[in-house]
Amino acid sequence: MTSPVSELIELLSLERLEENLFRGQSRDIGTKYVFGGQVLGQALSAAQATLAEPRAAHSLHAYFLRAGDINHPIIYDVDRTRDGGSFSVRRVSAIQHGKVIFFCAASFQSEEAGAEHQLSMPEVPRPDDIEPAPAIPPERLAQLPTKVQRWLDRMGPFEFRHVYPRDELNPPKRPPYQQVWFRLASKVGDAPELHRALLAYASDFHLLGTATFPHGISYYQPNVQMASLDHALWFHRPFRADDWLLYTIDSPSAQGARGLARGLVYDLQGRLVASTAQEGMIRVVADAASAAQVPVA
Repeated sequence: MTSPVSELIELLSLERLEENLFRGQSRDIGTKYVFGGQVLGQALSAAQATLAEPRAAHSLHAYFLRAGDINHPIIYDVDRTRDGGSFSVRRVSAIQHGKVIFFCAASFQSEEAGAEHQLSMPEVPRPDDIEPAPAIPPERLAQLPTKVQRWLDRMGPFEFRHVYPRDELNPPKRPPYQQVWFRLASKVGDAPELHRALLAYASDFHLLGTATFPHGISYYQPNVQMASLDHALWFHRPFRADDWLLYTIDSPSAQGARGLARGLVYDLQGRLVASTAQEGMIRVVADAASAAQVPVA
């Protein structure tokens, strides 16, 4: 049986159809639609595969246009927008059933030296000092919808340890910030391109959910609709996705059925390795039946 990590590596390893055209498979991990991190990671993998020179991704800006179908593959069409002396830019469109469901622009840079500074990592317990989250009791899990059960009961490719755990099934109201340690569950190769695609995948976990904290709601409630609208990711310094990374997230605003969340990613040595930002739709409707009838976006 393949491990969750090897399945994820396979998911990010796209089939090349033409010079700038790729096909990626989809995975049902318990979400209603294709997980946004999957599309982010695959799109970045497609863009990286079209570079003629060894240039590292430093930023990615994406929009989610339509919900992805977990039962069908996704085609990635890469436009080689620019190859300059130091920077390259790629535009990637993700297509399903003949329609664009996502697009992004990714920028890459040759290695250069320059001025450096960063915000300090917050003082939080180390991951080894935090107990792994306990399993959800079977009787409680059985009360949830089938897809939510599969999401919560699965052994995913990443391990997470929350500095301030929250009961997502019975969420209290709290300030909109959190810190989460995470790492890939097993070691993988050294290719920096792979680790950047893995971080793009993982960066979609826990981000938008932080905007729900002050309101005592969560994605798992049947009358709550949540979907990513856009996603930005900046890579600052080298890192490994299979070593512990700290995701420190806050949400400065929620309004108009949308929430904004921002994240900083640090390694164990306290180096700021990446930053993220995401706005997403957050709707609370009358009941589960109403949620099923309202279009996601």
